[in-house]
This record gives sequence, C-alpha cells and structure tokens, in this order.
Amino acid sequence: MRSQLDADSLSSRAAPGAPDQDIAFGFVRELAAELSDGKVELPGFPHIVLRVQRVLSDPAADLGRILRVVGSEPVLATQLVRMANSAALNPCGPRVADLRAAMARVGLDTVRSATIAFALRQLQAAPALRGLEAQLGDLWRRGVNVASLSFVIARRLTTTMADTALLAGLLQGVGKLYILTRASRHRSLFHDAAAYQAIESAWHLSIAAALLENWGMAEEIVQAVQESENYQRDARGAPALADALLAGTLLADCDDSSALAERIGAAKPLQRLQLDEPACRTLLAESAQEIAALREALG
Repeated sequence: MRSQLDADSLSSRAAPGAPDQDIAFGFVRELAAELSDGKVELPGFPHIVLRVQRVLSDPAADLGRILRVVGSEPVLATQLVRMANSAALNPCGPRVADLRAAMARVGLDTVRSATIAFALRQLQAAPALRGLEAQLGDLWRRGVNVASLSFVIARRLTTTMADTALLAGLLQGVGKLYILTRASRHRSLFHDAAAYQAIESAWHLSIAAALLENWGMAEEIVQAVQESENYQRDARGAPALADALLAGTLLADCDDSSALAERIGAAKPLQRLQLDEPACRTLLAESAQEIAALREALG
C-alpha cells in the first residue's frame, strides 16, 4: 500500500488556529512538494542507512559483502556488537567480540535496527538542527521506548519476530523527525506548540510511510507504522506486527493512569492481544528488566 500524498490534499490540512496561518500553510505545502518529488531524505542522515538497506535487500549479497558494508562505519559496527551482547538479545549466551560473530547471532532486522539507531543519534549532531537538541532528544527517547515495548509485546504475545517489532518501533516516529528537520528552517512554527502538534499529528504517519518506502523497508513494516495509531483497526487472524507496534506506541505515550485506561478500552488491537489495563501493568512489571536492557543496548 503506497502513500497517497499530494500538494492539494496535504496543504488543505494545515493546522487551524496557527498564529501565522500563511507560515503553517506554506510549510505544509513545502512538505507536500518534497514528498511529491520524492525528496524524502532526512538532512544529516548518514548514507550508511541506505547502503545497509540495499545490501540486506540484495538476494545475491553474501555475509562477506554485508560485513564490509556494515564494518565500513566503525561506530555502527560497535553498536551492533553491543546489541548482540545485550541482556535482552543474549540473555545467557557467551559474549561475542567481533562483528562477524555478532551478525551470526542476530537477525537482519537487528542489523537494520542498529543502523537506524546509529543514524538517529548522528542526526542529533547535525549543524542544521542546532537549538533543537531537546526536541531531538525527546524523539529519540520515545523511539527507543516504543521499540523496546514493541519488542517485548511481540515476543510474549504474537508470532511476529521480535527483532522486526524492534525495528518497526524505532521507525514509528521517523515522520515526526522529518517534520522537525523541515520545521528547523521555519523556527516561528515552534512558537505555537498546539499548531505544530496539529501538523505533526495529522501527517507524521503518512510521511513516515513515504520515507520507509523510499528506503526500501518491508511492506509489513510500512503498513504497521501507518496503522500504529489506528485504535479502531479491526484485523482478522492471529495478532501480528501491527498489533504489537500499536500496543507499544500506546503504552509509550501513556504515562497517566486515567489516560491509559481510556485508551486501552478504545483500542481494538489491544483486545486482540488480550491486554486490558491490569494485563498491561503486569506485562510492564514482568518485562521491566528486559525493556531496560533494550534501552541500554540501543544507546
């Protein structure tokens, strides 16, 4: 399912009530034009992301070629070894000391997750985003939280591969990151938090889908991200990636008891997972150490 975004439909939903409607309207039209032209690359995002994605998507690529691509970025290689040795991904096995052994232990989606984690942390130092360190930090911490929660939910309650859920969780907020990087050129947008959040809320998932499609991510992940805030999604069959990601997103965004109870009651995918409020709290308590280990592994 491809993202259906065009300039007219996107700009017609510029945030109402913005202090300077022309700025908000112009900003949203700018986003639409970039998406229509396929210009959906994040400024400052390392090229290693696309290189890793291309080599992992190439059926002719052998382990040696993948190792050369991943190993060309030492910080990324170190991140992957750290993840392979984390308590969450390696609770009782021997530690690995090199990239080859790390890649032999983890799945390809964990390699992708390590790459995304590396890239997002590098982006925080981009010169064009100076002054937005607090917002970038908030997005990073939320992404790690969504990823960790999605991982444990997928492992415990679905047949979905947990490392795929981890990757989807890291990518769930990439549309918000894109909007933030573009808004950095129009700093007056930040003067009205409600107006900015209206743009973000309305468009970040569609923008995320366009980015992920451009990066060649699996269709299952693209669809799960697009549906990750659709509480009324009524799918059939066994709980899958989209359910785990929605549950992880909901729990990450609810730090208030009354809000948690209200959202859980309205979320059909959580009913499919048999997660009512007491079950959610039990899950969080029983998974606390695993979630903490994942957060540490992701940096």
